[in-house]
Amino acid sequence: MYMNGLGTAVPARRVTQKECWEALQEAPQWSRLEARSHAILRKVLLGENGIVARYIAVKDWDEAFVLTPDALHARFAVNAPILATQAAERALAAARLPPAEIDAILISTCTGYLCPGLTSYVAERLGLRGDVLALDLVGQGCGAAVPNWRTAQALLESGQARHVLSVCVEVCSAALYLDNDPGVLISACLFGDGAAAAVLSVDPALHARRVECRAAWSLHDPSERASLRFEQRDGMLRNILNREVPAIAARHVDTLLSGMLERLPLKRSDLTGWILHAGGREVLTALQRRLGLSDAEVSLSVSVLRDYGNMSSPFVLFVLERALAQDTPGGWWWMSSFGAGFSCHGALLKVD
Repeated sequence: MYMNGLGTAVPARRVTQKECWEALQEAPQWSRLEARSHAILRKVLLGENGIVARYIAVKDWDEAFVLTPDALHARFAVNAPILATQAAERALAAARLPPAEIDAILISTCTGYLCPGLTSYVAERLGLRGDVLALDLVGQGCGAAVPNWRTAQALLESGQARHVLSVCVEVCSAALYLDNDPGVLISACLFGDGAAAAVLSVDPALHARRVECRAAWSLHDPSERASLRFEQRDGMLRNILNREVPAIAARHVDTLLSGMLERLPLKRSDLTGWILHAGGREVLTALQRRLGLSDAEVSLSVSVLRDYGNMSSPFVLFVLERALAQDTPGGWWWMSSFGAGFSCHGALLKVD
């Protein structure tokens, strides 16, 4: 399977962490938070948390802090199709492929729910064929990009499609929740909105750098499910984020990678590119230490986290886009995403 086009999209509104801190102090929820919660928000937003700015799908701060089930659902319903379509259009343009050539569209999200799903709205906006296979993939959290690609690979290898449009889109501002739980507060300081799309095909494009997905693996550990997940409270999504998540993520990525290297066989020194979901600064630091990576090897993930925050499922594809734009040396690249479940996924890319 070849990745022949990649596109990303974010909302127009960019907010710095300092601006978030100032806005929170004026928010109606501020007075209901304890002094300890104020201190946590100040420390994360004004400290060195690896994020400078994020993009959010709201017009102004008054809209941002209207946290009712109806308002949050509307935020997702309006913005998710827009962001997904923008990313998909850019991926199709990069692949030099007309929409009529797409045989299947797969969209992953976890920050909202629509029925019919996002594929209905995005396929309509793109003008895809009426017989396109449309699959909506939900509930995989930050790790969704690689399972999405694995689904595309199954369709391509079975002969059911020649070109698949793979999309990850999250409106994290539609899953905003504020209370005195430290994990909830830290989540509010980390996540931004965005979308990424890839055109995945049977044959490589002739006009672009060759990116082939040679193999992919997954690892699921339900015993750690409670550490990272969404729950429903007051009719809204509430993120559960345990302080052990950085260590859990690093351990599972290491286990998955080690198993891959043994099966192929390859050595870690054979890998020339690291396309890693960051989660947050603490998660990325734990990954770097566990995998024995240099600052240069995690620099792409560091830069995406700095510029966009954690966008959940699209994040790893933003890293891939940046790696290709910066002409990262070819060879074997390891792309890894992880999240709710606890689940961890990895794909081995051969890049020329």
